[in-house]
Amino acid sequence: MTAKAKDQNQGNLYFSLRDTLNQRHPFFVLAYKIRCEIFENAFKDLYCPDNGCPYKPIRLMVGLLIQKHLRNSSDELVVEEWSENPYFQHFTGKTYFVADYQCKPSELMHFRKIIGEKGLELILEESIRTNNKDGVD
Repeated sequence: MTAKAKDQNQGNLYFSLRDTLNQRHPFFVLAYKIRCEIFENAFKDLYCPDNGCPYKPIRLMVGLLIQKHLRNSSDELVVEEWSENPYFQHFTGKTYFVADYQCKPSELMHFRKIIGEKGLELILEESIRTNNKDGVD
């Protein structure tokens, strides 16, 4: 008896990340622990809504900084890894895989400059809170 042929049909490149990824992966879990609204509220007033280039989504930029810290990466490497890693993309709020760069490494430097030390401290505090073993805020 021969083995049955497996279905080799190619799926859609634009698959839903939430439905496809392993929900126990650390970055998948972290995506639901981080309180993104904290960063949206803290940083939204740092941008002019009607002047200059449109800014990148705050969740994307904060997520890249967290990934950079967790992976001990450079700005260049974290931007490159983001374009290849569906877990990183889901963590930063994407619902479908994007096979492209969403920002330039220099934009991370600019974002750090805009949010300043207080913004970086806020990101660190939230990162620490999500890793609290007791689950206490």
